[in-house]
Amino acid sequence: MSAGAPILRVAGVSKRFRGLLAVNDVSFAVPEGSICSLIGPNGAGKSSLFNLVTGYLPLTAGAVWFRDRRIDGQGTTAISRMGIARAFQIAKPFPELSVRDNVRIGALFGREGPRDVASVVRDALQLTGLSDHAGQQANSLTVGFLRRLELARAVATRPALLLADEPCAGLNPTETEEIMGILRQIRANGVTVLLVEHDMRAVMGISETIFVLDAGAKIAEGPPDAIARDPRVVAAYLGAPAEG
Repeated sequence: MSAGAPILRVAGVSKRFRGLLAVNDVSFAVPEGSICSLIGPNGAGKSSLFNLVTGYLPLTAGAVWFRDRRIDGQGTTAISRMGIARAFQIAKPFPELSVRDNVRIGALFGREGPRDVASVVRDALQLTGLSDHAGQQANSLTVGFLRRLELARAVATRPALLLADEPCAGLNPTETEEIMGILRQIRANGVTVLLVEHDMRAVMGISETIFVLDAGAKIAEGPPDAIARDPRVVAAYLGAPAEG
């Protein structure tokens, strides 16, 4: 699927928590049909930016656009109904419900419009490799399968844009590659993906464009090969002095 016009535009976005400027005048655009990543050291502002885009926090300044609609100031439910889903870093399913019923809850909500709930659930389970675990209670799943369930619940909301927050945290290399495969298939099914992830091998292997934050500000943007060579990015991650 080729990338198109921006599905998400973040324009001059800032967020201040009293004296802390957590996000500082950040701008970028995510092309529709792409997989992009947002990276940076711990405390760089990545999760805060996801919270701003998805309506969990109000902006201090700037604007967020989804396609041709300005969405900052909207609540989380309204943003979900527009077609934006978020898979959280810390999965919090309904623990005593089955995997299938957790996914069904996602299918009952999300983007506006008609849908066949049973079909949506079946497709989400199949996509994430959970079909054989559909009857299990969520609290019996391993960490790796909880990550899959979090993606399945997000996919079941029928998004046009998926924000995936560290879906590989705590996973081994095999599990990480499996999650990357699921994200590629999600994109192949017509969903744009914006990823926050610390596993640089995974990020470099899946991303078309990478946005780099440090201390709340965007310091670099570009394809993986350019980002890997950028001295500002090296300095942010390794503590080496940037040239120039």
